[in-house]
Amino acid sequence: METSDIRWNEPARQKILDDADRVLREAVIDIARENPGISSDDAFAEINSRMKGRFIDYEPGPDIRTYADAIAAGEIPTDASA
Repeated sequence: METSDIRWNEPARQKILDDADRVLREAVIDIARENPGISSDDAFAEINSRMKGRFIDYEPGPDIRTYADAIAAGEIPTDASA
Protein backbone atom coordinates (compact mmCIF):
# COMPACT_ATOMS: atom_id res chain seq x y z
CA MET A 1 0.00 0.00 0.00
CA GLU A 2 1.21 3.47 -0.85
CA THR A 3 0.84 6.20 1.71
CA SER A 4 -1.14 8.17 -0.88
CA ASP A 5 -3.74 5.37 -0.70
CA ILE A 6 -4.54 6.27 2.91
CA ARG A 7 -7.55 8.52 2.64
CA TRP A 8 -11.25 8.73 3.43
CA ASN A 9 -13.51 6.74 1.16
CA GLU A 10 -16.02 8.72 -0.89
CA PRO A 11 -19.03 8.23 1.42
CA ALA A 12 -16.95 9.34 4.42
CA ARG A 13 -15.52 12.27 2.46
CA GLN A 14 -19.03 13.40 1.51
CA LYS A 15 -20.22 13.09 5.12
CA ILE A 16 -17.28 15.22 6.29
CA LEU A 17 -18.16 17.91 3.74
CA ASP A 18 -21.86 17.76 4.60
CA ASP A 19 -21.06 18.08 8.31
CA ALA A 20 -18.73 21.01 7.65
CA ASP A 21 -21.41 22.75 5.57
CA ARG A 22 -23.95 22.20 8.35
CA VAL A 23 -21.63 23.68 11.00
CA LEU A 24 -21.02 26.76 8.84
CA ARG A 25 -24.70 27.14 7.94
CA GLU A 26 -25.79 26.91 11.58
CA ALA A 27 -23.16 29.46 12.65
CA VAL A 28 -24.19 31.95 9.96
CA ILE A 29 -27.89 31.61 10.77
CA ASP A 30 -27.27 31.84 14.53
CA ILE A 31 -25.13 34.95 14.14
CA ALA A 32 -27.78 36.60 11.98
CA ARG A 33 -30.52 35.66 14.46
CA GLU A 34 -28.59 36.70 17.58
CA ASN A 35 -27.13 39.96 16.23
CA PRO A 36 -29.56 42.05 14.20
CA GLY A 37 -27.78 45.11 12.87
CA ILE A 38 -24.30 43.58 13.20
CA SER A 39 -21.66 45.04 10.90
CA SER A 40 -20.03 42.95 8.20
CA ASP A 41 -16.66 43.14 9.96
CA ASP A 42 -18.15 42.02 13.27
CA ALA A 43 -20.08 39.21 11.56
CA PHE A 44 -16.87 38.14 9.80
CA ALA A 45 -15.02 38.03 13.13
CA GLU A 46 -17.86 36.13 14.79
CA ILE A 47 -18.02 33.51 12.02
CA ASN A 48 -14.27 33.02 12.28
CA SER A 49 -14.35 32.70 16.06
CA ARG A 50 -17.02 30.01 15.77
CA MET A 51 -15.16 28.11 13.06
CA LYS A 52 -11.73 28.13 14.69
CA GLY A 53 -11.28 25.04 16.76
CA ARG A 54 -13.96 23.19 14.83
CA PHE A 55 -11.73 22.51 11.84
CA ILE A 56 -8.09 21.56 11.54
CA ASP A 57 -6.03 24.40 10.05
CA TYR A 58 -9.07 26.63 9.56
CA GLU A 59 -8.38 29.76 7.51
CA PRO A 60 -11.14 32.14 6.43
CA GLY A 61 -11.68 32.55 2.72
CA PRO A 62 -13.64 34.96 0.57
CA ASP A 63 -16.78 32.88 1.07
CA ILE A 64 -16.77 33.83 4.76
CA ARG A 65 -16.74 37.52 3.80
CA THR A 66 -19.71 36.86 1.49
CA TYR A 67 -21.68 35.34 4.38
CA ALA A 68 -20.68 38.19 6.72
CA ASP A 69 -21.85 40.74 4.15
CA ALA A 70 -25.14 38.85 3.78
CA ILE A 71 -25.66 38.82 7.55
CA ALA A 72 -25.00 42.57 7.75
CA ALA A 73 -27.39 43.21 4.86
CA GLY A 74 -30.14 41.21 6.56
CA GLU A 75 -30.19 38.67 3.74
CA ILE A 76 -29.96 35.54 5.92
CA PRO A 77 -33.32 34.00 6.81
CA THR A 78 -33.49 33.43 10.55
CA ASP A 79 -36.91 31.83 10.93
CA ALA A 80 -37.23 28.10 11.49
CA SER A 81 -38.81 27.48 8.09
CA ALA A 82 -35.86 28.84 6.11
